[in-house]
Amino acid sequence: MGSRAIAILARDAATAAERFGVTDGSSGIVYTRTGRRFFDDPATMSELVARLRTACRPLMDDLGSSWLALDCELLPWSAKAGELIRSQYASVGAAAGAALPDAITALERAAARGMDVADLLAHTRTRADNARRFRESYARYCWPVTGLDGVRLAPFHILACDGRATAVTEPHSWHLAKLAALEDPLIAATRHRFVDLTSDESRDAATTWWSQLTDAGGEGMVVKPLGPTPADLAHRRIQPGIKVRGREYLRIIYGPDYTENLDVLRDRSLGRKRSMALREHALGLEALTRFTEGDPLWRVHETVFAVLALESEPVDPRL
Repeated sequence: MGSRAIAILARDAATAAERFGVTDGSSGIVYTRTGRRFFDDPATMSELVARLRTACRPLMDDLGSSWLALDCELLPWSAKAGELIRSQYASVGAAAGAALPDAITALERAAARGMDVADLLAHTRTRADNARRFRESYARYCWPVTGLDGVRLAPFHILACDGRATAVTEPHSWHLAKLAALEDPLIAATRHRFVDLTSDESRDAATTWWSQLTDAGGEGMVVKPLGPTPADLAHRRIQPGIKVRGREYLRIIYGPDYTENLDVLRDRSLGRKRSMALREHALGLEALTRFTEGDPLWRVHETVFAVLALESEPVDPRL
């Protein structure tokens, strides 16, 4: 797992100035999913953009484009979310690691004196094991990096290029094929499988692949429709992608002890979240279409502001 990143890359500074109105001499930028600069340090950002432009030059040539917009994952998670990990995850793991062993020791002594604490002792041991699994879960996605040493970028979607909103017009198989041609140490390939849902053998193979992936500590997979274009999917109100995360990874989302409350989690209503996802996706596709077709900026901003309005709705982000 990493952090979502949007890379905007121009062939040169002149292209960036002409297409995006950039006047600082830069040739690209990488944003977070909320539109902020991915790295605050200008030198790190410049180095990342320069290396990405070199890595993606063959793709620009293939598409006949002077610029690209890529949807990516930047690894490791700790490269961007270090403070979040320390404050929100490591603190929980540390507190549990400090408190629960002492609680288990006290309960074991009480049991030795004949007190009826068997159920509580078993529950506390389970919580201690859950806390250990929780610490292991987030630690898998953290490793030390210095500058860009140890950093990798996994692009999985070509959002747009010269005159084309490829996120709208091209099926996911096209994106995977184009991005698989990138050969650079900075680029991480997106592993994938094509599944025939009418075939028991194909479905079983995909399930086995997912199980092996998650048993080895992987986050999981994203299931996407293969055939239709994204525009067709949006028109038919089909979800563009569904995350299927592994059992241990979900501890990062729901907490160390979520496995003790699976009935509560399964009973949640997801209708509103699904509806919002469909509307935000359709608006994003429309924004890309308007931008690549050269619409005035206010026309692009119409759809962007609509997405921001939806994002302000009070929906549990963990769903």
